[in-house]
Amino acid sequence: MTWYRSGGLSSIAFGLPLVLIFLYFSWGPIVRGLVLSFQKNNLVQAPEWVGWSNFSYVLTDPQLPQAALNTLYFAALALVFGFPVPLFLAVFVSELRKAGWLYNVLSYLPAVVPPVAAILLWTFFYDPSGAGVFNSILGWFGLGPFAWLNSPTLAMPAIVLEATWAGAGATSIIYLAALTGVRTELYEAAELDGAGIWRRVWHVTLPQIRGIILIMMLLQLIGTFQVFTEPFLFTGGGPNNATTTVLLLIYRYAFINGDFGAATALSVLLALVLCVLSAVYHFVTRRWSTT
Repeated sequence: MTWYRSGGLSSIAFGLPLVLIFLYFSWGPIVRGLVLSFQKNNLVQAPEWVGWSNFSYVLTDPQLPQAALNTLYFAALALVFGFPVPLFLAVFVSELRKAGWLYNVLSYLPAVVPPVAAILLWTFFYDPSGAGVFNSILGWFGLGPFAWLNSPTLAMPAIVLEATWAGAGATSIIYLAALTGVRTELYEAAELDGAGIWRRVWHVTLPQIRGIILIMMLLQLIGTFQVFTEPFLFTGGGPNNATTTVLLLIYRYAFINGDFGAATALSVLLALVLCVLSAVYHFVTRRWSTT
């Protein structure tokens, strides 16, 4: 009676519609996707229950190992070469005493450019002829021309370079926000001890934002496993399937083959892999994020 008189029932009546709408639009597609993964469905004819056939078909597809390896290759390159860039930008901007706002704007500018427009611009940069922007610059040093996106060896690193350029600015803003929480007394004490900028970064900055770094690394891993826009618009998965990723394979199942059941089955498998990866990552790094 006390809960009723204090407005508990009216609170439930007020919040229940919001909760139901949230569940419908967030968990509804997930449940629908799980159901669709057990069906043969082209969204035109009536769906047919096929059990685990979609999963069996996907796992025995000869293109899946190549797509998985390409995705892992992209994730590794993005982690090794792309992950430190926004962190370096954030530390660099935070150390500036003047015109720091200008560097903030310049670093965030790539995030404002629409992805399709940015990829079209970089396609012009990657022109394999000697007149291409990058080949022209390298030609001044007697290098090239390189095939870039037309080369099975260089296509994936070229895509990683553009993806790093496009995403570094937004990530650096997050690191900058984290750096504002580092106590200035720690920097002052390090300076009194004669520590230079690199020692201050290594012994003060990085340990203080370690939790944010670990979270951003996990988010980047999840994002790189779901890369689609860059391979789709740059190369379409070529040359010779050198840039075919798991999400690009899902796209082919759904919108080229018209097999939405197989596409959803592969999506479910990818989601399970990411869940396992996140759990293992959390287990491995939980001690580092709290000490």
